[in-house]
Amino acid sequence: MPTKILLNEDEIPRQWYNLAADLPTPVGPPLGPDGNPISPDMLAPVFPMNLIEQEVSQERWIEIPEEVLELLYRWRPSPLVRAHALEKALGTPARIYYKNESVSPAGSHKPNTAIPQAWYNKQFGIKKLTTETGAGQWGSALSFAGALLGLEIKVFMVRISFDQKPFRKVMMETWGGKCIPSPSDQTQAGRDVLARMPDTPGSLGIAISEAVEAAVTDPSGETRYALGSVLNHVMLHQTIIGLEAKKQLDKVGEKKVDTVIACAGGGSNFAGLAFPFIHDKINGADIDIIPVEPASCPTMTRAPFVYDFGDTAKMTPMMPMHSLGHNFIPPPIHAGGLRYHGMAPLVSGAINDGLITPRALHQLECYEAAITFARTEGIIVAPETSHAVAGAIQEAKKAKEEGKEKVIVFGLSGHGLMDLLGYEKYFAGELHDYSLPEEDLQKSVKESTEGLPKP
Repeated sequence: MPTKILLNEDEIPRQWYNLAADLPTPVGPPLGPDGNPISPDMLAPVFPMNLIEQEVSQERWIEIPEEVLELLYRWRPSPLVRAHALEKALGTPARIYYKNESVSPAGSHKPNTAIPQAWYNKQFGIKKLTTETGAGQWGSALSFAGALLGLEIKVFMVRISFDQKPFRKVMMETWGGKCIPSPSDQTQAGRDVLARMPDTPGSLGIAISEAVEAAVTDPSGETRYALGSVLNHVMLHQTIIGLEAKKQLDKVGEKKVDTVIACAGGGSNFAGLAFPFIHDKINGADIDIIPVEPASCPTMTRAPFVYDFGDTAKMTPMMPMHSLGHNFIPPPIHAGGLRYHGMAPLVSGAINDGLITPRALHQLECYEAAITFARTEGIIVAPETSHAVAGAIQEAKKAKEEGKEKVIVFGLSGHGLMDLLGYEKYFAGELHDYSLPEEDLQKSVKESTEGLPKP
């Protein structure tokens, strides 16, 4: 059995898969401030119309433009790797595979959507993009895409991650991006937050507010906003991950996958690997599909399904999703990319339809799993990715207890070479587990969603 399973460039998927076409229970539409469904034209100040068309599409398969594929060829198809050493260390009969998205120039899965978003914006005549970033993976990826396509990129980075991960800013600057800690004094949304909470660690919701405001208030009309997760078109672009993985598994004769695991913050990494397998499950396949989140930010496992805003300043439409409330300020755990208050509507819909089974894990177990993985497979993974590693190890141990030869596939969403401060704090005993108190969860949800429409 080979260790690396590779595809040739001519085997790369030529279409993205759109789960919206197949969900048994369609998710509700985004709503405007008046509580009515928004029209595509209402999104035009924020996104170019070619991406809005993808956002609202009900087509199952959407063609990947040849020019986008030529840019993706820089690192795609990415390897599917058999974790022989991890299997041996665990003594499990399970066969463990991981889809290695850390091989992209930015070190994560994020360029899979950064490249097409930048390309579609350029086709529409846009010259500047604003965005937010949590751990810095998305901001780095969009800066990389901007360098390839000649777009100006401005990134609002959650302040705690800006402080914890200084080299992410350097990555963005190297690719020509401008990185600003959020909340900032450059937007009204940022100034309002700083007036109330001058010492806030920030949140993705606040950073989104700043990025959207910066885009829609540009008097030139040449700026749009790019989002790294949550929205349908972002999920769509990421499905190249799972579509490649299915081809690679077929190459080595793995006809039956038992378990698919990926970490989930806003949902893009999870969707990328899992949605093509959810398609199989909808059509009768017996697969356990597990998104893993931090216990400190339990959006999928404990938050209600509600209509809520995607950002703190309520500049985005209201979306149907599992949400901790748009005012939620998550604790400063090191998995910055998983500190979002909401979950993608399509992922939320898959939870509600019973197609996936979310799981919440504490950060100490995740770091322990990441170290086991580093000392067997060699890759130091991002704190976000460590949640998927920990979930895979749990499932492999379960297979050992049951004596079953299961096939486990998990997403290695990014490397952790820019996240070593978290490992340093772990080794020093400075990291702690944190469970969100139920009363805090309920208070945040009530304050954020009271008076909003119900799904």
